[in-house]
Amino acid sequence: MEAYETAVQLRRASTRLALRLRAERAADGLGSTGVAVLGQLHRRGALTASEIASAERMQPQSLTRVLASLEEQGLIAREQDTQDRRRHTIELTDRGRQLLKEHMRTSDDWLAEAIEQRLNPTERAVLQLAAGILDQLLDG
Repeated sequence: MEAYETAVQLRRASTRLALRLRAERAADGLGSTGVAVLGQLHRRGALTASEIASAERMQPQSLTRVLASLEEQGLIAREQDTQDRRRHTIELTDRGRQLLKEHMRTSDDWLAEAIEQRLNPTERAVLQLAAGILDQLLDG
């Protein structure tokens, strides 16, 4: 039961953190799915729509409007596969990379300031360890 209680607390805290970080971002119309797509492309490089949908646990059809909007804004570029002309890869453009960095910087700045102001050095160290443990948990 201890693992379950920890899971509940972690879910609640991570949901609150995600909502707060979303509130700190600029209102530029990207939305959380748009930011997630840009993040996938930033971390993993060029991907197909199916690969992005799988990584984000979405239906490819659900991404159609998001990808169209990102492309219209010049944040992504699609390129036809030379081996299979039905297949397109999607890449992050320089403009998309810059916008994503701005989003991350805004969130990181707010979070760093909150950590600095509200936590003592021991709590900061514990939080840093917890962040590493969360990455390990999510990579598994």
